[in-house]
Parts: sequence; structure tokens; C-alpha cells
Amino acid sequence: MLTPTRELAPDGQPWNVITLRNNAGMTVTVMDWGATLLSAQVPLADGSLREALLGCATPQQYRQQAAFLGASVGRYANRIANSRFTLDGEIVNLTPSNDAGHQLHGGPDGFDKRRWQIVSHDDRQVLFALDSADGDQGFPGHLQATARYRLTDDNRIAIEYRATVDKPCPVNMTNHVYFNLDGAQGDVRHHRLQILADQYLPVESDGIPYGDLRDVEYTSFDFRAPKVLAGEFLADADQQKVKGYDHAFLLQAKGDAHQPAAHVWSQDEKLQLTVYTSAPALQFYSGNYLGGTPSRGSQPYGDWQGLALESEFLPDSPNHPHWPQPDCVLRPGAEYVSLTEYQFIAG
Repeated sequence: MLTPTRELAPDGQPWNVITLRNNAGMTVTVMDWGATLLSAQVPLADGSLREALLGCATPQQYRQQAAFLGASVGRYANRIANSRFTLDGEIVNLTPSNDAGHQLHGGPDGFDKRRWQIVSHDDRQVLFALDSADGDQGFPGHLQATARYRLTDDNRIAIEYRATVDKPCPVNMTNHVYFNLDGAQGDVRHHRLQILADQYLPVESDGIPYGDLRDVEYTSFDFRAPKVLAGEFLADADQQKVKGYDHAFLLQAKGDAHQPAAHVWSQDEKLQLTVYTSAPALQFYSGNYLGGTPSRGSQPYGDWQGLALESEFLPDSPNHPHWPQPDCVLRPGAEYVSLTEYQFIAG
């Protein structure tokens, strides 16, 4: 079901909210502005519904936050150091996102800040499309992208991004949804988390990687067995630099979207999340700077009240072609395809 809002977006048109429903009683809402995932109401074992995602009270408030809540991010998710990379022997200069000079999540006017065209929709899925011109945020070539959200009867939100280009360009699209499986504005550090990854990428305080991938063994980044986040929170210098976890993990699944990449459990064990993805890495962000972000209630979110598991290439990949993952550069005649599924399981 498509519902235009009475409020108007910056382009003078209503925001359009699409509601998806399945036979299990789950409801998902998405918005055309930023192709944004707004809400996921999941039925629990006792028949009650629990909101599993962070979100704002109105579409207008999504423009008043800098956390990328539920947004589709592109052209290149995560960070590119100094807003610059070399492609086929030529230096490409991008539009910086911050005073540090780096580009974050596709630039200051990235895909999260655009109205996506609604191509088709029904009760189970919606397909969005977006055109990005040559030179958009500094990226080369004309890019055509789609984002498809699909709700299945086994309570999966399947998100598939596709893109084509007419010039070589790095492409790395993701959804920046935040989860709190307790269904309240509580501390997600009481959640249990498992990430099926043997290596993580250390970063400096500005989120830019330094050095190479490190083994998770004997570190606070070892989530190969489930553990409560609070147990080793801020336990080492790599976490302390960014006030918690905000790091990419190179997944054991190596792009096999049939293998689990991560599991999350609510504190009360009534809701579990399993993540599947065709992307090579997951960026785990523990919501270290969420404080002040508008919520659905009267009080804004606080730090560590939501966690993100962003499927993507490793950050700053255009400057590190040697890293053990597929090439992030999309070339004319090829198609970028990234599939991520978030499956909710009542305990």
C-alpha cells in the first residue's frame, strides 16, 4: 500500500510511504526519499508485535539527523580517504563529506538525500530507481541504480541493490538500518552478537583504515562465538579510538548469501536476527554517536541504543585493490548486484 504524506519534501512533493505485509503478520514500511527502511513490526511468540528498527516520528525528521537511519547509501558506502583514489592511472577527486576531507557514504548529497522513483510495488515488494549523473559527488560516469525491498513469509527483509555505469567507477551500496531487538530505547550493548568472520579492519579515530586486516583471535573483535557486547566493550585501543565498534569484518561466507554472516539476540531472548549477504564484509557499528538523533518518541536516541550491520566492500577499498575481496570497480557492460537479507526469528 502506498500512502503519500501531507507533509512536503524539499522538492515540494509529498513523501511516499509504502507498507509491505506478509502472511506471518509482519509489517515493513519504506519511503521513497532515500529509499529508506522506516519500520519493521515483527510478531513475537506471544502474538504481540515488536518494533525492531530505529526510526523517526515523521519523514521530515529524517532530514534532521546525520545517522543515515535506514537509508540507502551510495555511490560508495563507508569512507574514502582524503576523498581521492586512483582509477586506471588517473586521480579521481570526490566531494568531501566533512572537515577532515574524507568522503563518507557517497558524499554530502549522497543517494540517501534523493527521491528515488517508485517503479513498481505491491503488498510484498517495492522497486525503486535512481539516476546519478556523470560527476555526481565527484564520481565518474552516469550510474543507474535500483533498490528492491521484498518481505517474505519467513520474516525476511530482502534488500537487493543493482547498478550499471557508462564509465568505470567504484560502486558500493548498502542500507544503513539500525536494530534494537528489545523494541525500546535501551542499550544494545546488552544484545548478544555473533559475526562469522576471521578478520577485521582496524581504523583511526576518523574511521579511515590503517594497516591491513587483522585476525580476530585473542581480540575483542572475535565474535565467532556469540557474546554480549558489553562484555568487552572499549576493551582495547582499536575500540577506544571510535568510542566502541565501528569496524568492517571480512566474512567467512565470501559472498555466499545462503550462508549466515551474523546473528543478533535481544536481551530478553524473544527476538533473533540472522543476516545473510552477498557482500564480502559487514561493517558493525554499535551506535557510538547516536546521541541526539530524533526518535519515534519524545526523547532522542542516546549513544549505543542501536546497532548497524552494513553489508559492503571494505572501507576505502578503491585505495586498497590488494585486499582479499572482489574488485569494487564496476565497468561498463557489467552489473553490480548486492543482496542482503535480514531474517527475524521469534524466540
